[in-house]
Amino acid sequence: MNISLPQSLKAFVDRRIEEGDYGTSSEYLRELIRKDQARLQLRALVAEGLESPSVGRPTQAYWASKKRRVARGR
Repeated sequence: MNISLPQSLKAFVDRRIEEGDYGTSSEYLRELIRKDQARLQLRALVAEGLESPSVGRPTQAYWASKKRRVARGR
């Protein structure tokens, strides 16, 4: 895959690499993609929660089950 960037964006990516946060521009883009995937997953979970019926006040067991579900990737 080849990606063309305007000079200003390329300079930004180059600075991020120079600062030592990433080794290559590919690493930087992979990280951005992972963060976008996580953001989309969170949005889906929030939407699911908003659409689900209220079951009363959440308990510690309820939150533990939600944490396990998120850890499984769903």
